[in-house]
Amino acid sequence: MEDETTVLEDGQRFDPAKVGAHWQQELERAQRYFKSWHDRCVKIEKIYLDQQSDQTSAAKRRFPMLWANTAVLQPAVYARVPQPVVERRFKDAQPIARIASEIVERNLSYTGDEADLDSILRAVRDDFLLCARGTVWLRYEADFEPLDMGSPSDPPADGLPDAIGAAPLEAIADERVCIDYVHWSDFLHSPARRWKDVTWVARRVPMTGEEMEKRFGRDAVASQAAEAAGARKGESQAERAENEGKTHVWEIWCKSENYTVWIADGVAVALEVSEPPLDLTHFWPCPRPAYGTMSTSSLIPVPDYVYYQQQCEEIDLLTRRINKLTDQLRLKVFYPSGDGAVSPAIEKAMRPENDMVMVPIPEWAAFTEKGGSKAVVTLPIDEVQKVIVACMAARKQLIEDVYQITGISDIVRGDTQASETATAQRIKSQWGSIRIRDRQAELARFARDIIRLAGEIICDQFQPETLMLVSGIKLPTMAEKQQLQVQMQQIEMAAGQAAMRAQQMGQPAPRAPELPPQLQQLLGQPTIDEVVQLLRNDSIRGFQIDIETDSTIEPDEDAEKQRRMEFVQMVGGFMQQAGAMAQQNPMLVPVMVETLLFAARGFRAGRQLESTLEQVGAQLSEAATAPRPEPQPSPVEMLKLKTAEVKAGAEQRKAELGVAEAEIEHRAVVEQARSEAAAHALQQLQAQPAYP
Repeated sequence: MEDETTVLEDGQRFDPAKVGAHWQQELERAQRYFKSWHDRCVKIEKIYLDQQSDQTSAAKRRFPMLWANTAVLQPAVYARVPQPVVERRFKDAQPIARIASEIVERNLSYTGDEADLDSILRAVRDDFLLCARGTVWLRYEADFEPLDMGSPSDPPADGLPDAIGAAPLEAIADERVCIDYVHWSDFLHSPARRWKDVTWVARRVPMTGEEMEKRFGRDAVASQAAEAAGARKGESQAERAENEGKTHVWEIWCKSENYTVWIADGVAVALEVSEPPLDLTHFWPCPRPAYGTMSTSSLIPVPDYVYYQQQCEEIDLLTRRINKLTDQLRLKVFYPSGDGAVSPAIEKAMRPENDMVMVPIPEWAAFTEKGGSKAVVTLPIDEVQKVIVACMAARKQLIEDVYQITGISDIVRGDTQASETATAQRIKSQWGSIRIRDRQAELARFARDIIRLAGEIICDQFQPETLMLVSGIKLPTMAEKQQLQVQMQQIEMAAGQAAMRAQQMGQPAPRAPELPPQLQQLLGQPTIDEVVQLLRNDSIRGFQIDIETDSTIEPDEDAEKQRRMEFVQMVGGFMQQAGAMAQQNPMLVPVMVETLLFAARGFRAGRQLESTLEQVGAQLSEAATAPRPEPQPSPVEMLKLKTAEVKAGAEQRKAELGVAEAEIEHRAVVEQARSEAAAHALQQLQAQPAYP
């Protein structure tokens, strides 16, 4: 039995037979728990699709109240695909977080289009309105391709042969997030009062023999497929046609045991016991279902139709009665028979194809003796008409009662009066839609949870190449950026050496070469490695995933234009006021730039311009704080300045010449005085007597 035991990465051991028997009991317990709700939903779905078993001519005469109410609520609670919005949780100037938000948002938008999220949410909406519960299931898929490791004939580098049966190396060729719609009858979870108390969730997947063989292997299919196919009972003819040749397999995620189980319906041995393929924050691969009316004692919802089912049955009864009475509104004529001359004439006059006809009566005297016009008596239908009118009035009142119960107001149905003012209609619209706001909010929450789950899978699983390819944003890798920085340093060093050589030779320094604008832009961008590191690290993930406000309901056609116009008006008015203040006090420019960025980050339309506003703001702040150059004089002033400089130079040279002449004269006087002093001393020496 050791070989049959499944060992998980954390060391847990599971016997597929014991696990399968345990989960068969859990599934049966959950099915019993939801049985009353399941049976009720089956009946409601048949009423909605007009597939009741009593399809006699009289029973077909029904008033489609459920279909009418559902058709009204469908576009009111959900009308278009949600638009994902990925924002930084704290809207600071963080280039890496901003680029990461943009990349994830574009990947989510692409994922929604590829998965056909609109049709999935419409199916969930219908389940939500009819059965008060709808859900989806998310999974990650990847396509692999073998790596090109060189020619097969090339010997290994170590000279040793490859291991026999070694799996070839593969790389991810394509990856995606799949969003699967789960029918209300194919989803189960553990009985609980609140969603946070649920310990396991499961969905039923019909799989063909080929799919099971590819997923679980030939042995599992051979031993269990036939047994599982014969275990299904109670299916309708349509379900048997849809599931012909397929096996119902339950995919179970157990949060308490931290593993997943695949088990065929009705088979006691598990097909697979493994680790969860996705490491999600809340463990579940599905969001909390979109619930309708529900109490705090259990997670069994109550369909809305239950609350006005009796009224609908009375409406159907009155509809059938009105139709039967309407059949009685036929002209039925009684006339005396036995008179061979008068009876054929009356019968000819009462034929429906004779709009206007003149009928001769041979025995006119006999006709008048029998009463003339009184000879023809019609069945009184006035009483029948009164009963029909009374039935229609009662049915109308019942319909109004249904509208009061469901909260479908006259303004939602477009029923208004021409005499009402626009304000009155707006007030009616606000209060008329208040009963469906919770439903709109619930579906919006459900769509937001789907997008958040898909965003978490994208952040954790997608490769950098896939993120850039889907988003269309090209970022350099860390190696490419380092290589560019090294090249930039080499260019700067070469320019410095050239400047030093030119200075030594007495030549002007050459102009330093500049990088192309594209390379400068790459150097200023964050790398894809930094972005992926931010997305992988949950502790520093600084953004939140949401959907656009009211993006799941039918919006006003001018709403987007109005938002853009508000943003443009805000920026225009701010720039006009800030320009006047900046001229008076340039030191306030950095404060104004930060104020503009703070306001722009609050607008959905402003996020696309945020990077440009930051660059322009930095340039304006730098220009405002830099010292201002002196104003250049005009040509006339330049001529005057030049003339003054020439005069000043001439005066300076004249003064210098005068100083030189004075110095020469001073030197001549000094030399003359020295000569005279020497001559006088010589004369005194000659005049002294000589000693013996």
